[in-house]
Amino acid sequence: MAGQSASVDKFIADSRSLIAKDGMSRETLSRVLDGLKQLALDKGLWSAERYPDPEPEVQQARYLIDEQPNRTFALYLNVMRPGKKIPPHNHTTWACIAAVSGDEVNHVYERVDDGSRAGHAELDVVREVVISPGTALALMPDDIHSVEIRGRDVIRHLHFYGNALETLTDRLVFDRAAQTVRPMTIGVTTRR
Repeated sequence: MAGQSASVDKFIADSRSLIAKDGMSRETLSRVLDGLKQLALDKGLWSAERYPDPEPEVQQARYLIDEQPNRTFALYLNVMRPGKKIPPHNHTTWACIAAVSGDEVNHVYERVDDGSRAGHAELDVVREVVISPGTALALMPDDIHSVEIRGRDVIRHLHFYGNALETLTDRLVFDRAAQTVRPMTIGVTTRR
């Protein structure tokens, strides 16, 4: 898809340039997020014909759209079915999420314990963000969020990371009810 390739290449080049020039901060990431929202608006680039829905018994299909040779600036399309939930977790790299179609409910958390007890963590909800077309969310490396797909429709959302998900070995996943924390696995196999 030549149009997709050109749009993606420009978005990634612009993002790399912006971060190289201004450094990583919430303000810089907000500007990267603006570019991702624009990319998500071109729904024809992210169609089910090109990126099929997950099989009926599967809740998520994650497609790698592009990444740099050093596995940075990785862009994915997540296609998720209603009922999909991802518990609170961090990324250890920055992340931007923008909707192509459908709603992704995110809760953003603050860790309120001091981290001194191995395997123990306490989280408070800071805010809920519903990512739908025209809205988006940027996360810094230590930010913690959860994901839930409600409603009846399969959703399509772009996820853009500083480092490819497959390289992130220090991610943490949290269980709020049990007040525990442990290493997080990749979970879903990325499709190419």
